[in-house]
Amino acid sequence: MSNDNFKITIDYVAKKAGVSKTTISRFLNGRFEYMSDVTRENIKKVIDELNYRPNNLARSLKLNRSNLIGVLVSDIGNHFSSILVKGIEKVLKENGYNLMIASTDNDATKEREYILSFLDNNVDGLIINTAGGNDEFLVELSKKDLPVVLADRSIKDMVFDTVVVNNYEVASELVLHLIKNGYERVGFFTERIGDISTRTERKQAFTDVCEKYGVDSHDMVFEIDDDLSQIEEKIKSILEKMGVYKTALFAVNGVVLLNLLNVLHRLELRIPHDLAVCGYDDWGWASLIPPGITTISQPTYEVGVESAKMLINRIKSDDVVKPRKVVLKAELVIRGSTRSH
Repeated sequence: MSNDNFKITIDYVAKKAGVSKTTISRFLNGRFEYMSDVTRENIKKVIDELNYRPNNLARSLKLNRSNLIGVLVSDIGNHFSSILVKGIEKVLKENGYNLMIASTDNDATKEREYILSFLDNNVDGLIINTAGGNDEFLVELSKKDLPVVLADRSIKDMVFDTVVVNNYEVASELVLHLIKNGYERVGFFTERIGDISTRTERKQAFTDVCEKYGVDSHDMVFEIDDDLSQIEEKIKSILEKMGVYKTALFAVNGVVLLNLLNVLHRLELRIPHDLAVCGYDDWGWASLIPPGITTISQPTYEVGVESAKMLINRIKSDDVVKPRKVVLKAELVIRGSTRSH
């Protein structure tokens, strides 16, 4: 074979080995865990036969910092994500890092694919707002020599630095507020819970407080999507069964809360006279919609800032330190939508 190595491209090597260019890139960067032993040996054989060597740029990317940080959010269409990324970006830019951002749409498969793509781009670290369902994959990722921080959502194994809010505590405070204001039934509206930590913690707080104070929460947890007609059906069902009981609706996040408000408006229901409504995320419109919507105000921007700071500390530190969990405080903002009537 000619020694004119510059004529041999990574595409040519991939074609000869019968694999993708991405797989060749992973081989060259030592990420053998993402391929079988047979594939690994085959690639090595082809590279040896071709006398292929990666160019100087590829070698420099492997040996040096890229100043790239991968940021993975669960839903870029959710206003929460844009606020979170804004906090992350501020800190990273101040420290000379650029962002690569991807949205998983709360899809575990997409999350794994994007993480592998980030690794192929030689990022210096990752900030992950996980979609859930990837605990085993993330635990394996923790064994790589790559700084990772989980933002807002945690996993069961404490293998990464993690920044969260006090979901259980503040959700309990909100449900107790409803009970003290005379609400005898509460409907909990949420997107798919799965093993997403934030939704799990908020639901657990809801059921625990209702049980403690004798409030009927039986069949009052509703997993819904963005289909307003589906939400309307659930609300009509609640109205049919509520009788004389004062009833409130609790939304798991800002997207669900806005959807609930749209349906209540469509049904011409009065807040709080017909139904009280409250939920997570104190976005600007919550105080403007009459009579003012009771919400939980999350320090979303601060979660982003703290996540980025923790990641930079990991990148710059040579010390092996156990992962830490930082819990930031969310606050209950009481407005007219849950007042006694």
